Amino acid sequence: MSSADPPRDHVTPYDRFAWSDEQISEWLALGAQRRELQAYFGAAEYRSLAALARRARAAPAAGALQVFVVPGIMGSQLGLPRAAPLPADILWLDPLDIQLGRLAALRLAGATRIVSLGVVLFSYLRLKLYLRAQGFAVEFHDYDWRLPAVQLGQAFAARLRAARPARVAVVAHSMGGLVTRAALALPDTGHVERVVLLGSPNCGSFAAVQALRGTYAVVRKVARLALRASAEELAADVFNTFPSLYDMLPSGTCAAGEDLCDARLWPSTGPVPRAELMASARAARGQLAPADARFAQVIGVGQETVTRVRRRRDDFVYTLTRAGDGTVPAVSAALPGAVTAYARVAHSELTRDARVGAAVVDFLRSGRTRRLPERWQSASQARAEVSDAQLRASGNDKVDWGALDPEQRRQFLQNLNEPPRFRLRVPGARRGPARRHR
Repeated sequence: MSSADPPRDHVTPYDRFAWSDEQISEWLALGAQRRELQAYFGAAEYRSLAALARRARAAPAAGALQVFVVPGIMGSQLGLPRAAPLPADILWLDPLDIQLGRLAALRLAGATRIVSLGVVLFSYLRLKLYLRAQGFAVEFHDYDWRLPAVQLGQAFAARLRAARPARVAVVAHSMGGLVTRAALALPDTGHVERVVLLGSPNCGSFAAVQALRGTYAVVRKVARLALRASAEELAADVFNTFPSLYDMLPSGTCAAGEDLCDARLWPSTGPVPRAELMASARAARGQLAPADARFAQVIGVGQETVTRVRRRRDDFVYTLTRAGDGTVPAVSAALPGAVTAYARVAHSELTRDARVGAAVVDFLRSGRTRRLPERWQSASQARAEVSDAQLRASGNDKVDWGALDPEQRRQFLQNLNEPPRFRLRVPGARRGPARRHR
């Protein structure tokens, strides 16, 4: 039996978090399963979520606007269903299964039947409970984020249609915005009243380039858990099979005129993207709905973000500025025609920040907000450059998961999306080279 095909009764502690978000919300409100939930969320987050859950439980929802919260890429748990009484077998994100080499089962061309098993709760439960406490009826729309945005949009459109005659709105984070726009481009979705996008890569993200190259922070951190595979091997064998990553390659002016769906522009060393998936992504770009009067967006700024890539010899070199949320450049998130607000908030915190949450409520109720500025302009000229070769030279040490204490494990997982930090400097300043902060 291969490492990707363990016994059907192979159950890890992380499989038990295939519990529904409704069940966990109930436990939070009632104080049940306190020890396990505190270990998963951390004591401070647990207290905050428990208070929100009690407020949400007490808030009336009859006749309320039905809000679908759509997570971003890697924001839904993926795995295999199992018959009761066994819990579902979570592969993304289960560190114990990753150590066993089971991440290979996520390869899209593989025979394993992978399904979505709910959202990653640390990232999205706070937003759901907050919206519910404000009187909205809220559901998650999790999905298999490996798939093309257009295909995922078809499934979401069917769910939106099935929600009629209820009043419907969508709050979408990151790639969830592309899924939502793909859904709204289809017939019989005009009943959706509001659409709020949080850091959506409408014009792409250079994080997708780095994921395909094996230099993206998440890919490298996951590789530290794998006993045998390197980040480059995981990129080439697993992540490069995900059409969703190709859907998020920067295009047009966001890519400084470069066509990143042209495989000839990519370095020949290291993981190589798949030309057929690039072609499919290019063809799908016209199948997303443009913004209309229903759309609002919150764009994260002020964070060290890759805002340009160029090829230097047989390598990619990335330029970092503060014109983005750490993952999506501001220019890429900006969707013409949508009401816009800006927040100095990192990409992964857009669903957890209190001011952003309050602005989302305003957008859902009236389509406007005064809680965040509607314009942003940075006078900073500070920048840094880093190459794929430099990114590959560090962060290669393996993590002995068994040697970590519970708090170290929680911190590792909750910081998975945290990008490496660099010291940005104004060009021409006489200082030493930029250094990366761990």
